[in-house]
Amino acid sequence: MRLFGTNGVRGKIGADFTPPFLVKLGMAIGSYLPKKSKVAVGSDTRISGDLVKNAVISGLLSTGVDVIDISVAPTPAIQYYTKNHADFGIAITASHNPPEFNGVKCIDSDGTELSRDKECAIESIFFSEKFRTVPWNDVGTVNYDDALEEYVNAIISKVDANLIKSKKYTVALDCANGAACYTTPYLLSKLGVRVISLNCQPDGTFPGHESEPKPENLRDLMALVRDCDADLGIAHDGDADRAIFIDENGRFLYGDKTLALVAREIVKERKGIVVTPVSSSLAVEEVVKAQGGKVIYTPVGAPIVARKMIEINAVFGGEENGGLIFPEHQYCRDGGMSVAKILEIMAKTGKTLSELIDSLPVYYQTKISVPCDNSIKEIVLENIRRALENENISTMDGVKVMGEDWWVLIRPSGTEPIYRIYAEAKNEDTLREKVEKYKKILEKIIQQLS
Repeated sequence: MRLFGTNGVRGKIGADFTPPFLVKLGMAIGSYLPKKSKVAVGSDTRISGDLVKNAVISGLLSTGVDVIDISVAPTPAIQYYTKNHADFGIAITASHNPPEFNGVKCIDSDGTELSRDKECAIESIFFSEKFRTVPWNDVGTVNYDDALEEYVNAIISKVDANLIKSKKYTVALDCANGAACYTTPYLLSKLGVRVISLNCQPDGTFPGHESEPKPENLRDLMALVRDCDADLGIAHDGDADRAIFIDENGRFLYGDKTLALVAREIVKERKGIVVTPVSSSLAVEEVVKAQGGKVIYTPVGAPIVARKMIEINAVFGGEENGGLIFPEHQYCRDGGMSVAKILEIMAKTGKTLSELIDSLPVYYQTKISVPCDNSIKEIVLENIRRALENENISTMDGVKVMGEDWWVLIRPSGTEPIYRIYAEAKNEDTLREKVEKYKKILEKIIQQLS
């Protein structure tokens, strides 16, 4: 059986996530670690955060590990703190999922998300219930610390802060009532940026909009950028490991655009290799090659991208969803670092965000979901492979069908009972045609197996 998805353990409060389950999960994690290990634990702003965090901490303490409670913080801030001050980290977050969900994301001692083999070791303990128990005088202790100021200062140290300050930018910021409320406004202020805030008060019910930074959720931000004559808009997801940008005209910029832009500018300066999943835009490879760099593809998942970056000493990496990884800072998606880097690129080039984006190759993308019960995902994937075996496909992650100037990727979600279809083409008509074709194939296979 599997406990971890592609981004930690997630579940609905009161259904999948109950106190007994969470205590048991904490006990499994604690039993995996050596006694007296220091575990940093932080959470996003969800109203179930204390419930989940305290239950997990209870399980950890029972196995003889010590806990550092760093309260509410963005996931990348928890990862940065773990890398510098702890042996292990846990982020209590469900990222972009609705407020009734929460999650437990494990962080290795180097600040990266836990590798699959280590997750398997924790799962083995969880399901076998072979927990370590300690006597009353050997249980763990809880201490408290703050991770925010160190994290913000670390980001500022990685960019040309004085140059950014000299530009006196105005930014419209939407923190989605999430963990970024505690960091990004202050990061921008320290960079000399005037901040016009929207949904920047922490609220775990997400009253402003759902925490996923999609176009339909950011209409108010797009309007605010135009109405206030801001230089750009910035939106985070719930745990702030991603950032999505709005140009000065109020145009929503999909994550593949900023991925390609930052990749181009970093490779222009440093050359080297960029790592990105098979779901990323062809624009990334086009601009990286033009600057003398190289792109290496991986299966979907930030931990996989990060570990490949470490392995080959890549200069940059990231995903098409707005999650960018800067190795000079840390090997994980970091929405705060993305904000600072985009501002630095604008400042160094003297160009507006729209000018920078419009200089990139044009591709059209879409991403849709098709419901699929978790129990049949694997057999559905095998049937898709057989159905498309005569086409030009890659099976690195799911099934990716590739044409001359288009591709369609079909893969099961690791966090939800759905299949995702990612697609890209140089032509919008081609994009619609290919998505419809492969969606019908997928839906027919799911229907036959349900």
